[in-house]
Amino acid sequence: MSNLSRRKFITTTGASAAAAFLMHGCGGPSGKNTPTAAAPSAVPAASVNAADAPETPKATLGFIALTDSAPLIVALEKGLFAKYGMTDVKVMKQTSWAVTRDNLELGSDKGGIDGAHILTPMPYFMTEGKITKGNTPVPMYILARLNTDGQAISVSNELKDLNLSSDPASLAKLKEKVGAMKASGKKFKAAMTFPGGTHDLWLRYYLAAAGIDPDNDADLVVIPPPQMVANMETKSMDMFCVGEPWNARLVNKGLGYTAITTGEFWKGHPEKSFAMRADWVDKNPKAAKALLMAVQEAQVWCEKAEHKEEMCQIISKDKYVKTDVKDILGRAQGNFDMGNGRKLENSPLKMKFWADNASVPFKSHDTWFVAENMRWGKLPADTDVKKLVDKVNRTDLWVEAAKTIGETASIPKDIASRGTETFFDGAKFDGSDPVAYLKSLKVKKG
Repeated sequence: MSNLSRRKFITTTGASAAAAFLMHGCGGPSGKNTPTAAAPSAVPAASVNAADAPETPKATLGFIALTDSAPLIVALEKGLFAKYGMTDVKVMKQTSWAVTRDNLELGSDKGGIDGAHILTPMPYFMTEGKITKGNTPVPMYILARLNTDGQAISVSNELKDLNLSSDPASLAKLKEKVGAMKASGKKFKAAMTFPGGTHDLWLRYYLAAAGIDPDNDADLVVIPPPQMVANMETKSMDMFCVGEPWNARLVNKGLGYTAITTGEFWKGHPEKSFAMRADWVDKNPKAAKALLMAVQEAQVWCEKAEHKEEMCQIISKDKYVKTDVKDILGRAQGNFDMGNGRKLENSPLKMKFWADNASVPFKSHDTWFVAENMRWGKLPADTDVKKLVDKVNRTDLWVEAAKTIGETASIPKDIASRGTETFFDGAKFDGSDPVAYLKSLKVKKG
């Protein structure tokens, strides 16, 4: 693919132009997508130079009902897509990550979607044909990271006496409990949102840190994020890993507690990504850049403390996350009631959208996700990690868009790596040597 145009978009502040660019949602295939419509916005539209105008004003994007979908929703609601010439963008609610995958396979031309708020490993699986129909590769590009932190591992009230956390003593209790359940013929059941996805990897790492083999000692099941709390309420699981607001919702309903927020697990860890079909980006490079600029600008907006309450009010609507504002706002502001007497106030471990390079899709982070999926047999042991990451990760496009919206100062000196990463159990990861990392792990597939 050729580089996206470096010519600047020229913005205006004309209110009449803004009105002209407001987008109206359209319907999608029944049972697969829930359409949403843009709300009136005071954001000015862009007067796009003809040479830099998007090849198409249309794009269909998907999201799951999670707090970290906020940048896509805000970009729609605040008129930011229209501001950059994308006047016909649909943001469609997906019922599960599997449906997100299916609709990305289809593409909008066949009633699906062109891009999505997505679990970071999924574009890699799709590009390699590991989760697609007939194992047919569907090449994808990651254009931005949508957020860091903001997920958690939560536990049923039935295990409240274990008082689980990141503490080695509590992990020892967990190992003993899981072993006792296995011996009795009833395996410990833990839920995540998609095999090989971020929540699966956080959950597996946590169990493995306790000396538990997640494939043999526990029963890992897939539950869509919005259904996690309901399944815990029916006492059909012991633990789950999911993004907010569903951990807070569990605590607010008195059904369980949070053992560890993923910021404690790995401070500033990468989470969701904004990804698109590679063929769509290759065909519409200027439109892809326009979408990316809108998402980046929405991330900047979402990051500001004075916007948190409005952000939560917007995404709490039924057409988006569909939950009470109180389930979202507290943890979005960094105030964690863990549900077992432990509280974190004004915590720096809250979900970030732009601060501390949260939007930068560091290749070293994607390298960790690929390596962990090799660890658990989701990707072949002989995967050429660097080649795969270079194919999917489009940090170059992120830099180009950031410059165009005036965020040059936000571009880190080392765009490829944030450096050596440290996990709650003391393990370290150097993105330049994933093989050494994999060799250091005690619990892994095979």
